[in-house]
Amino acid sequence: MFPRPIEKSSAGTQTAYKIALPVALIIWLLPLIAVMVTSIRSAGDINSGNYWGWPTSFNLVENYTAIFTNSPLGQFIWNSLKVTIPTIILTLTLSCLAGYALAVYKFRLNLTLFFIFIAGNFVPFQILMVPVRDLSVSTGLYDTVTGLVLFHAAFQAGFCTLFMRNFIRALPFELIESARIEGVSEWRIFWHLVLPLVKPAIAALAVLEFTFIWNDYFWATVLVNGQHAMPITAGLKSLNGQWISQWHLISAGSILAALPPVAMFFLMQKHFIAGLTLGATKG
Repeated sequence: MFPRPIEKSSAGTQTAYKIALPVALIIWLLPLIAVMVTSIRSAGDINSGNYWGWPTSFNLVENYTAIFTNSPLGQFIWNSLKVTIPTIILTLTLSCLAGYALAVYKFRLNLTLFFIFIAGNFVPFQILMVPVRDLSVSTGLYDTVTGLVLFHAAFQAGFCTLFMRNFIRALPFELIESARIEGVSEWRIFWHLVLPLVKPAIAALAVLEFTFIWNDYFWATVLVNGQHAMPITAGLKSLNGQWISQWHLISAGSILAALPPVAMFFLMQKHFIAGLTLGATKG
């Protein structure tokens, strides 16, 4: 039923595995390697068609300095932070409260509401592009950071609530019952008892949501038009002029745009793994 451990395979299979794994890894990383090499090429290399050859010059400092001096990349990064951090705070707050209610309280529409949260995750977000854009225009939220925050929080709330509901439901219900018998209020049970037990799950969800929201390109182009609120993912396209494509600068900007999610993962790696494996073993 489960894959056989490679250590129990034959010597030939282990040798083939050790050869194939680095090759597959290099092929998988090839686009990223190409972007990294392009980010230090000169404009002459790009214009002459030297995309895969050895760079004629290594413009590391020049390219990574130019994207800040010749473009509003710093403003785009700041806009992404203004969108991502408030969205994570708002989404985690709502999902923890909704997940607690769905996991602990028993009422008639509990299962119905839970199914609604699940069903929302299966709706292709592309079909919502026109109504969401019209709604943002009619409410004055179009081309604003606030609009991106609210719409991201709304779209991510379903998945986050499903995630938190399942983790809270896995906790021993006897702990909550004991606290109620002792006269502890529901808010204190949620804040002092439930939240500390699901901190790994919250950390894992924060890492996932940071990656989802920071890397979003679709809603950043649908709901934002001006540079004052444009996130980094949509802002990178402004590095292209009308008649020339500055792929070396776009590649450098893409590398910088990818650093915050990578740093977030490594900083929260221990909590992220603990959250994903929470409840995986017993005893």
